[in-house]
Amino acid sequence: MNHITNFWNHFKQNNFVFLLLNEIPKEELIKHFTELNNLLRLFNKDLDLIIKNGKDKSELIITANGNPYLFKEVELLVHYAPVVERWKITAFLQPETNLTKYQQGKDKPLEYYGISLRISDMYFASIENLEKQTDLGIRIYLKNYIIHKENPRLREAVYTHIEHLIGEKSFANDVAFIEIDQLTSKINDIELLDLYNLADYVIFFKNQK
Repeated sequence: MNHITNFWNHFKQNNFVFLLLNEIPKEELIKHFTELNNLLRLFNKDLDLIIKNGKDKSELIITANGNPYLFKEVELLVHYAPVVERWKITAFLQPETNLTKYQQGKDKPLEYYGISLRISDMYFASIENLEKQTDLGIRIYLKNYIIHKENPRLREAVYTHIEHLIGEKSFANDVAFIEIDQLTSKINDIELLDLYNLADYVIFFKNQK
């Protein structure tokens, strides 16, 4: 409990720093992020935090990076979170609810270790598992797969997109396996769906089984 208490006490005392992300010198910001991260890792070295700034309210997300074995740790930590003015404290990455930017192709690319991907440029098709038909497998199609296929971080980048899109718990519990391939004009016999529709497809797949 000491590590949990220390983490939340530090956040409560220094939360104003993270409300002013654009107004604080970068060096000062890195120092505060490092201190908060170090306290989090004393509780569990595999958890991470994400801060989203909002106009009226900011959000602190505690994430297990999609690892279901750490979900209880995330829930325990957030259970003891204090009430902090102008902050929403959330367990896990939540599903994206506003798909308009993807539908209109106005989403910004995610830059991840030299890999640039946009959800609006990504597609998927389901893969049937004959041995276990209740498992949902998907193949992700990228326009620039050939460019990045030798990058060892490509799979992480794709996983990160999917986690942010459908939520951390759904990513861990509902998608059994993922393949990645090049999007080409020759794919005519496969029904491709926009990746931003994956959450709806997961619900449809579960209801079918």
